[in-house]
Amino acid sequence: MARDAMNPAGQTTRTPAPAVHALADAAPTPFWLDDPDRPAALPALVGDERCDLLVVGGGYSGLWTALLAKERDPERDVVLVEGQQVGWAASGRNGGFCAASLTHGLGNGLARWPGELKKLEELGARNLDAIGEAVERYGIDCAFERTGEIDLATEPHQIAELREAAEDAERLGLGGYDFLDRDAVRAEVHSPTFLAGLWNRDGVAMLHPARLAWGLKQACLDQGVRIYEHTRATDLATDGTGMAVRTPYGRVFARHVALGTNAFPHLVRRVRPYVVPVYDHALMTEPLTGEQLAALGWKNRQGLSDSNNHFHYFRITADHRILWGGYDIVYRYGGGVRAEYDHHPATYEKLARHFFQCFPQLEGVRFSHAWGGAIDTCSRFSAFFGTAHGGRVAYAAGYTGLGVGATRFGADVMLDLLSGERTERTELEMVRTKPLPFPPEPLRWAGIGITQWSMSRADARGGKRNLWLKAMDKVGMGFDS
Repeated sequence: MARDAMNPAGQTTRTPAPAVHALADAAPTPFWLDDPDRPAALPALVGDERCDLLVVGGGYSGLWTALLAKERDPERDVVLVEGQQVGWAASGRNGGFCAASLTHGLGNGLARWPGELKKLEELGARNLDAIGEAVERYGIDCAFERTGEIDLATEPHQIAELREAAEDAERLGLGGYDFLDRDAVRAEVHSPTFLAGLWNRDGVAMLHPARLAWGLKQACLDQGVRIYEHTRATDLATDGTGMAVRTPYGRVFARHVALGTNAFPHLVRRVRPYVVPVYDHALMTEPLTGEQLAALGWKNRQGLSDSNNHFHYFRITADHRILWGGYDIVYRYGGGVRAEYDHHPATYEKLARHFFQCFPQLEGVRFSHAWGGAIDTCSRFSAFFGTAHGGRVAYAAGYTGLGVGATRFGADVMLDLLSGERTERTELEMVRTKPLPFPPEPLRWAGIGITQWSMSRADARGGKRNLWLKAMDKVGMGFDS
C-alpha cells in the first residue's frame, strides 16, 4: 500500500510501497547511540562542589570548553554537569558532518560579514585542523575522515548558484573548491537527480558523532575534569564574587561558568528569545552489499547535501550504511524540547520516499534506524556569544546544525570572554554582535509557519523568493536547520 505525503509545492502525493516497507523494521533510536561500546553514565552530583570553572552541558560545546580550559591551564579546577548522559542530545544524533565553516557556509558569511569572511574562513580551517589533531592526540576512535562535502544542484536554477559560489571562493583566495558539471558529479556518486556539484575538498570531515563526544569525555576525565551526569542545572545566581548553580541534589560554587546548553532553555533568561529549538530527523540504512556499493560509485566517501531550502544531507558510514536526513524543519508551538518530539513518522516516510527517488538503484534496501532531535537555530544561522553576571558567565548558542566543528571555536570564544582577554576571536564582529531575536508567541509560530511555506514555494518555483522571504532577507532574519 502507499500513504499520503506532501511534495514541496504542497500537493498531496502517495508514498510508494517500497518506502513504507523499507521503514518497517527501523529502530526508533539514534544509530550512533545504539552502540555496545557506549560508556556507562557517571554518578550524579549529590551535595556541594567548588571549582574554578563550571561547564554546564555535556555536548560538544561543554566538552570542548572543559578540555580546552585544562589545556590552557592544567591547574584549573574544572567541573562539568550534564542533565542526561554525555553526547545523548544533538552531539549524538547529528549526521557526523564536521565542517570548517563558522558561518553556515560561504553564502551566509558573505551576506552577514563580508569584511571579515576571509578571516573567519582562516579561523575555521585552523579549528578543523585542531579537531583532527585532538582526535589523534587523545586517541579518539570516531572514524574521522577528511573527505570533504559536495553541495548538489538538483534543480536547474541551482547550477548557476553553485558556479557563483565557486567564483566567490576563488575571489576570496580560498582553495579546494571545485565546480563539477553533471557528468563529473555523477562520476563521484551515481544519481539521476544530480545536475552539478561544488566539492569543498578539504573543509569538511566525516566522523562518528557520538564516539567523538565519548572520546572527548574520556579526554576530559584524563585531564582531571570532574564530570557529573544526570545532573541538570536548574538555577544560576550570583554568590559573592562567584556564581552558584543549583542542581536537583546539590549545588556548584564556581568563579566562572560556561553555558553550553544550546537548544535547551537557557539559564540566562535574556538569551532565550535568540534561540528556537527545531527538530531534524534522519534515517540510516542497513549495511550495503558490494553490488549496491558498486551501483553507487561513492568511492571518495564525501558528505553530500542538496541546495534546496528544504535540503537533504547524506553520507556513507564506516560500515557502508547511508545516513539520509534533513528536509523537514519541525517547530513546535512554544518551543519546547521534549522526548516525544524526537519522532515524526510523516517525516520518516517523506525521507524514505525521497531516498529512493535519489537512488532508485537501491530499491529493496531497508532502514535500520529512524530518529530525530532538537537543533538550536537562530536568525542568522550561526553561533552568537556573550557574557552575563559581570563577565563571570559566558555562553555560546545558535549553531543551527553546524555545531560539530564550530563548537570547538565557540569554546575558545567563551574561555577568551571569561578571561577578559582581547583576542583575534573576541574582536570579530561575529562575536561582538547578536542575531535578531525571534518574536514571542503566537507571532513566532505564525512567522515560522509563513517562512516554511514560503521556502517550500521557492523550492517549487525555481528558487524564486516571495515578498515575505525578501523582507526577511532585508532585515537579516532567517529560519533554518
